[in-house]
Amino acid sequence: MMVNRTFTDPVVVSGFPDLWGELMPSARQVTDGEVLGLETGSCDLLVHAMALHWADDPVGQLAQARHALRPDGLFIGFSFGGETLTELRHALAAAETEVMGGLSPRVAPMGEIRDMGSLMQRAGFALPVADSLPLNASYETMFHLMRDLRAMGESNVLATRHRAPTPRQLFLRAAEEYARTHSTEDGRVGATFEILVLTGWAPDASQPQPLRPGSATTRLADALGSQEIGLNDPAQPGGMPKKD
Repeated sequence: MMVNRTFTDPVVVSGFPDLWGELMPSARQVTDGEVLGLETGSCDLLVHAMALHWADDPVGQLAQARHALRPDGLFIGFSFGGETLTELRHALAAAETEVMGGLSPRVAPMGEIRDMGSLMQRAGFALPVADSLPLNASYETMFHLMRDLRAMGESNVLATRHRAPTPRQLFLRAAEEYARTHSTEDGRVGATFEILVLTGWAPDASQPQPLRPGSATTRLADALGSQEIGLNDPAQPGGMPKKD
């Protein structure tokens, strides 16, 4: 996304302030707690960096971000989406069903792009947009992927996760299933990471406003340079005869 705008008071909300401090040294770093340490109208750019999928109240996070923005301020959010780690989910589910005779939540659910776009609207952002950026990675084995997830701080912390010690056989069987169903051409295993990119603006009178329904002054057929065919015009291809 290209924005022709100069921002003077940027803020980054994340769980890794040291990392983002290096990437955006001019930005104020705010911890992604339940209550954000932000005053109303205190910034003109807010980047919510890879923390929304951990939030207990994502709508609350978005609403706080909107109130922290000045009118016509820009929000940019990054979060893992619903297609993230689909391969790992399937392998663990198949192995757990076979070894333990049931299922338990082992990979945290992620928001779908349509749902996240709706949350932006509920939070009061103007001109909200939700985009998906799929990233395909590969690892030597499933265990190398899981080690990487722990290093990223993305291990399973669900309150409803299985608390009893997991049999080693479950993970060995899951690794076999993963390699069987998601091997790459070079003998590694693939892993999908879907990054959702959310953008929206704090409302302002200077922004484009939607027209009132029925107020259009130009026909769509004229704008497209095409011929309009009525549904009840039997003389035209696709036309339907009028009912008596």
